[in-house]
Amino acid sequence: MKILQYLLVKSYYAKLLAVKKVMGNKGKKTPGVDGDIWRKDSQKYQGAIQLSNKGYKAKPLRRTYIKKANGNQRPLGIPTMTDRCMQALHALSLDPVAESILSTKAFGFRKFRSCHDAQEYLYKCLGRKTSGQWILEGDIKGCFDHISHEWMLKNIPMNKGILKEFLKAGFMHKKDLYPTREGTPQGGLCRARHKPPYVEIDIMPS
Repeated sequence: MKILQYLLVKSYYAKLLAVKKVMGNKGKKTPGVDGDIWRKDSQKYQGAIQLSNKGYKAKPLRRTYIKKANGNQRPLGIPTMTDRCMQALHALSLDPVAESILSTKAFGFRKFRSCHDAQEYLYKCLGRKTSGQWILEGDIKGCFDHISHEWMLKNIPMNKGILKEFLKAGFMHKKDLYPTREGTPQGGLCRARHKPPYVEIDIMPS
C-alpha cells in the first residue's frame, strides 16, 4: 500500500489532477499568506510539476473569519496554492485506502455516498415490525477543532512527515505567527474533503 501511495504522489498525471481539483474549488481566488494566486495556465502547470515530497515545508495558514448565522465568527485557515495542491495530491492517495477499510455503515464524507444512501439503509433497518422504536443522535462538540494531532499521525495511513507539515504549519493573524497544536483547519482541502469519516449509523435492538 505504501509503495502504491508513493508511486501515486510522484505521478505526473496525479499532480495535474491535484491542481485541477484545487482550481475547480470555490476558493481558488483566495490567496494564502504569500498572496499568490494561479491565474494563468503556465502558473498552474509550473505549480503542478514542482509538487514534491522532497524538502517540502508547508507555509503557515492565513487566518480569516466569516460570520455564522448565530452572529459568532467562524475561523478559517487558508493555505497557499502549493499547500492546497499538496493536500489534494495526498488526498488522492488516501481515497482508495479509506474506502477499503471503512465501515459499510459509515456514510459521512465518503466518496460516492450521500444522505440518500443513509436514508435507504435506515429504511431497511427500521421498516420491520421488530425494528427499534427510537433513534438517538449524538454529536461531539468542536470535534474537528480539537482532534488530536498525535492520534491522526498514528492512525492515518500516509506519509507521516507530510501529514505533520499539514498539521503543524501554524497560522498567521495580523502579522503574528501562532502554532497549531490540535485540530484541523477549516479552509483547506484536508478539512473540506477529508474530515475523518466517523459518521456512522448503528441500529441497536430495542
